Amino acid sequence: MSGWVAVAGLGPGAEDLVTPEVQAALAEATDVVGYIPYVARVAPREGLALHPSDNRVELDRARFALDLAARGQRVVVVSSGDPGVFAMASALFEALEGRDRTPDIRILPGITAMLAASARLGAPLGHDFCAINLSDNLKPWALIEKRLRLAAEADFAMAFYNPRSKARPEGFARVLEILREACGPERLISFARAISTPDEALSTVTLAEACPEMADMRTVVILGNSATRRVGAWVYTPRSAP
Repeated sequence: MSGWVAVAGLGPGAEDLVTPEVQAALAEATDVVGYIPYVARVAPREGLALHPSDNRVELDRARFALDLAARGQRVVVVSSGDPGVFAMASALFEALEGRDRTPDIRILPGITAMLAASARLGAPLGHDFCAINLSDNLKPWALIEKRLRLAAEADFAMAFYNPRSKARPEGFARVLEILREACGPERLISFARAISTPDEALSTVTLAEACPEMADMRTVVILGNSATRRVGAWVYTPRSAP
C-alpha cells in the first residue's frame, strides 16, 4: 500500500464550509493528526485512528505524520482555516527537509478565518491588505512591532491572528497603542469571534473605542486602511486607492 499525507484546512468552524476535497480525503484516511480541538472536529469511524496533540509541537506532529505515511498509512494532518496560513503546511515541509524519501503530499486549501470574517463584516479587505500573527511564541515581539508600524505606514488593511491569550494578556494592549499612534483614533477596527459557529460575534468600533478585552484566541481582528468606511451595517474598503 502506498502511503500519502494530505494537509487539510477545516475552515473556520461550520461543517458546510469544509470543502468537498477535504471531506473526500478524510473519508479515505487511515489516520488523522492534529492539534486537539481540530482533531475533535473529525467524526470517528471504524478504521480511522485519531492522533490529537498539543499546540506547541508542530514539528513533532509533522514528523509523526510523515513516519505514518512512510509505513503506508493514508494520513490527513488537520488545521483550522487554511493549512498554509499560520498552520501545518509549512511545518510539514520543514519536517521533510533531510529525509531520503518523500511520500505523496497534497495541500488541501480551506477558508481561512480572516476571509470568513471579512465576508461576515462586508469587505474590509477589499483593497491591499496583510495578515500578521500577533503571537510571539515563534518570533520576537520586536519583529511584530516593526511589522505593525511598517504596515501602518504603507496604509494596508490588516488582519490579526492570535491577538490575545491568557498567557499573553498584555501584548494586544501594546498593539492597540501602536495602531493609535500610527493610524489615529478614528480608524475602524473589527472584532470577529468564532465565525460560522453558534458563538459567532461581530463588533466594529474606532481605535479610540477599542480595548484589549474585545479579543481572545478565537477572534480575528481586522483593521481598516485610511479609506475603510461603513455603509449601513457593513464595513468595506474601496478598491480604488485611498
